[in-house]
Amino acid sequence: MGTGRARVGGIRTLIFVADRKTRSTSMRTLGIVICCMPLFACVGTRPSDLGVTDGRLAPCPPSPNCVCSDAGDAAHAIPPLELSGTSPAPWDEIVTAVSELPRTTSVTQRDGYLHAECQSAVFGFVDDLELELRPEQGIVAIRSASRLGYGDLGVNRRRVESLRAALSRRGLVR
Repeated sequence: MGTGRARVGGIRTLIFVADRKTRSTSMRTLGIVICCMPLFACVGTRPSDLGVTDGRLAPCPPSPNCVCSDAGDAAHAIPPLELSGTSPAPWDEIVTAVSELPRTTSVTQRDGYLHAECQSAVFGFVDDLELELRPEQGIVAIRSASRLGYGDLGVNRRRVESLRAALSRRGLVR
């Protein structure tokens, strides 16, 4: 870094003159910080179509960042949670297991329906997780969807399968 002297208002002032490489690096860093700032507010708005309509969870959007046991297409389809029938109160235990998922908060819980928000560890992206108990069919319908972006790198499918494994270890689902 070089230095120079300049005369400002009759007073000599010492000025640091940064070389081009240092200025370029500083500008690049500033650009990265400005571009990344929106990523730290990745909550998005809560979808208005959540819940059960006509006995089904909301359909997935065309993007590959959603899985749902009510989906009719292979890209979004995931099997429902099949109740094992051994627990007298499976729903309460399922709700407890969902609350134990990392960075997960229950938003709505009513008569066999649960909506929870799951937040990613790094950027704070929020996904919506929904479960609906269907005792007459012996299943729990499930849907997990990202609020923002196009792809999810399989996060929603892994979340559902992780929950399925946890419930299976507890003897709640097959």
